[in-house]
Formats: sequence, structure tokens, C-alpha cells
Amino acid sequence: MALPPLHALRVFESVARLGNVSAAAAELHVTPGAISQQIRALQVTLGVDLFQKRGRQLALTPSGSQLQRSVASAMEAIHTGVRQLSAHKYGGAPKRALTISIPQVHGVAWLATRLFTFMAESPNFQLKVLTSSHFHGVDWRRTDVAIIYGMPPWPGFWWRLLHGIHMTPVCSPQLLRGPNAIRQPSDLAFHRLLHEDDGSQWRRWQAEAGIPYAGESDVHFDDFGIVLQAARDGFGVALSDEVVSARDLDEGRLVQPLRLIVPALHNYYCICPDAKRETAEVSSFIDWLIEEAASPLGPRDETKNTANQSS
Repeated sequence: MALPPLHALRVFESVARLGNVSAAAAELHVTPGAISQQIRALQVTLGVDLFQKRGRQLALTPSGSQLQRSVASAMEAIHTGVRQLSAHKYGGAPKRALTISIPQVHGVAWLATRLFTFMAESPNFQLKVLTSSHFHGVDWRRTDVAIIYGMPPWPGFWWRLLHGIHMTPVCSPQLLRGPNAIRQPSDLAFHRLLHEDDGSQWRRWQAEAGIPYAGESDVHFDDFGIVLQAARDGFGVALSDEVVSARDLDEGRLVQPLRLIVPALHNYYCICPDAKRETAEVSSFIDWLIEEAASPLGPRDETKNTANQSS
């Protein structure tokens, strides 16, 4: 069998990676009709179906998955060869471009400083960092690797748990003083409970504490950074985890008024498209990221950050 045109294979790789004809068209600067025509011609040439529709997305058939692995590897080899040739011509080591997406608050609290360590250890990398907390907010047309807060599965993607986190109330030290000071779970009735979600996490915590759910909050935020800032400023009590709030707790901007800690409904995952998992840049970054996640988060002084339960 004669090999299909290289352009058709490039179109196939783009659609397979992005799972969408329109996204592939935007990436390759052609019309969706041209993409569909190339895919149809490739399937006729090979005599197999490469995709099947799943809602608005295109999923690979077993034959498509087999071809995708080979084509992705070949495309990566071609790109590597071109970069090396360019570096040889113009001098200097080739830069390995990588685009990552991170949750804004988690990224600032845990990953940002570590990224500079990664860059120091890997000077041939050029990073572009985007922010998004959830899977559907990630621009997968540009993103190679993402850290997201959620729960698998995600079809067509590889993922690995980074942090299995636990949630506990945090608040400003000022809420530990006065007639409505927080000393036991029932004291939360006197304070606003700050929400990032629909209240599910607070319902879970209050059920574990053996107190009735306080009811719907009068305000919800879609940005956890705003939730934490409101807690720092004394406007209410937030539920946070040991990763995101570590620095605030260490430096006294937030305290843990109650000892009860419950598992989070969701966790932080490292995730990337299946088609990119074995590429050199992605594999190198993921290996480093998993090693960082396995390192200790650093102990905190519980006597400083947790209210005295006997008071």
C-alpha cells in the first residue's frame, strides 16, 4: 500500500489530538470542510474508519488509535529534527517549548516557585503558563500538560493524582475573639460560610461534624482566590486544604479554628492528551512534576495555626 500524503497524516494527527474538526481547522489555518475532506480521503485510502462521533467530539476507533500513536511519534521526530537543524544553523541549544495550564490559586501557592527550579534544572525548556482550575476551562488547543481540580475519568486523556487533599475550616484570627468566637462546630452558625462550589463540600464537612447544614449561602464565588481573600479579611469562614493555605497558615493570616479535617470531593490531577503523553517534553515535565508532588509539603506548627480546643 502506498503511503498517504504527509499533509493528510498531519490533518489526522491534529483532529486526533484535539478531538474536534473546527479546532483542527483553526490550528492548521484551513476550513473545517477541508479538514473533513482530508479525513474522508484518508479513511478511503486506508480502508478503515478512524473516528466515531461522541456528541460534538470525535473519538478514535481502535484502528484510529493505532495509527495515531505512530503518526504522533513520527510528527514529534520530524519537529525534533527541524529544531535541531535550526539550532545547528543559528547556534545554541534548541528550546523545547511547553505550554502548561495550572489552577490560579494552587499555582501561586504550590507550583509557581517550583517552576523556577524546573527552569533552572532544564535551561533548554521554554514554558508558557496558562491558568484554569477545571478540565473544561483548559484550552486544549494550546495546552500540553495541565494541573486541574476535579475527578476522572476524562476520555482521551492520561491523568495521574498529584494531591489527595483534605479540607478544614480556615478564617481570620479575629473570628477567634468576641462573643461569637469559633470554638466548636456549632459556632459556625454565627458566621458566613464562604463557598466556591454549590455548597457540597460544606455539607460534607458539617455532616462529619454532626451539625445541621447551615443552608444556602447568600454569595458564591467561582474564583477560590476571592474566597480566601474574604476569609483573610474576616468576612467569613472558608474550607481550604493543606496545599493552598500552607503559607497563609504559616504566616498567621489564616488560622484553623477547628480540628476536623475531611477528604475533599475533588483532588488535584496532572493530565495531558493521550497523544502527547510520550513526547519528550511532556514526559520530562510530568516526571519532574510527579516527583515534586511526592516531596513533603513541609510541616506546620499546629500550636500556632490551630485554635485551642479546650479554651
